[in-house]
Amino acid sequence: QVQLVESGGGLVQAGGSLRLSCAASGRTFSNYAMGWFRQAPGKEGEFVVAIRWSTGNRIQADSVKGRFTISRDNAKNTVYLQMDSLKPEDTAVYYCAVATRGGLYWSKAAYDYWGQGTQVTVSS
Repeated sequence: QVQLVESGGGLVQAGGSLRLSCAASGRTFSNYAMGWFRQAPGKEGEFVVAIRWSTGNRIQADSVKGRFTISRDNAKNTVYLQMDSLKPEDTAVYYCAVATRGGLYWSKAAYDYWGQGTQVTVSS
């Protein structure tokens, strides 16, 4: 089992920044990748970014390229999502997730454990 705790959400004005954290505990040695997804009210959940734990390789959605950066701290079993130049359309609940096997990390199906979510609201 892997437990995930997210933090760092909040309210910010358009153009501002936030940093989300996701701390993993439990069987963290089996983590292959960690990712962030988001879900806005009335919309389907969407992939944001992901990072391979061993290599640090990253993938991200086109909608956040150049604005969002994922990073990891291996010693703390924590990933961070630095969000800059935020837009009102970034408003959503953000979820971190852990994959314990290989897969297509832009797909929710690749992930085995999920955090509880943290609200990000960007005002115009």
